[in-house]
Amino acid sequence: MRKLLDAAKKSGNTKIKKTGNDAKLFGKPVRMAQLSMMPNSILCAGSKAAGCMDDCLKEAGLAAVYKSVNVARQYKTDYFQAEPEKFKAQLIRELTNFSKLCKKQGVQGVVRLNVLSDIAWEELEIPQLFPELFFYDYTKRVKRIGKTPDNYKLMFSYSGKASYRKQVEEAYDKGVPIAVVFRGKFPRKFLGRAVVQGDLSDLTNVQSGKVVVGLKAKGPAKKNDNGFVVDTSLIAVS
Repeated sequence: MRKLLDAAKKSGNTKIKKTGNDAKLFGKPVRMAQLSMMPNSILCAGSKAAGCMDDCLKEAGLAAVYKSVNVARQYKTDYFQAEPEKFKAQLIRELTNFSKLCKKQGVQGVVRLNVLSDIAWEELEIPQLFPELFFYDYTKRVKRIGKTPDNYKLMFSYSGKASYRKQVEEAYDKGVPIAVVFRGKFPRKFLGRAVVQGDLSDLTNVQSGKVVVGLKAKGPAKKNDNGFVVDTSLIAVS
C-alpha cells in the first residue's frame, strides 16, 4: 500500500478541512492527518446495534462522485485485515513522518484515524507512541470511552434504536459529548442537553463537554428511518 494517511495541507475531506481551517490547539496552528477506511461489521463493531452501516457517510461527499475514493478505502481495509502487523508498521512510519513535519513547521499535529471506522487504536498502542500529536474520533463503542490515553479524545455517536439504548445511557453517564445526526432544524435541547452546531469543527466538538453535537444528515442518511437519524419533525423541538 503506497499511502495510508491523508496529511495534505488542504484535505479532500470536507469536515477535516473545516476542522483544520484557522484552528489553533495548545497555542499553535493546526495541521490535520486522517485515515479513511471502508467500514464493515468488524471495523465498526457497534454498527449493527446502532443501525448506521447502510446509511454511513461512506457514500457521501466525494465518494458519491468518484468511485476511486471507496476503492482506495477498501484497499486499506483489506490490507488492515489481511496483514495487520505490516499495516501497523506502515501507519507508525507515516505518523512519525507527519510528526516530524509538524515539528518542522511549528504546528500542532491533529490526527483522526477513524474517519469511517471504529477501530480501538488505543488497544494497538498507536496514540501512545505519539504523545506530541492530538488524536480524536467518534465512536459507537461505549466501552472505549475512558480507556484512551490523554492525547486521544472520543465523542460518542448516538442512535435511537432500542437495541442501542443501553450504550447511549452509559455514554450519557460518562459525560462525554454525544453526536446526534438530525434531519431538519436542530432543536435547542436533546437528551436534556444543549445542542451545539457540530458541522464546523471537530476540535470544538471533542472539547465541548456535556453537550449534544448536532450533525446534519448527509448522503443516504437523509432518508434513514430506523432511529439512527433523529427526524426533528417527529420530536418536540425546544
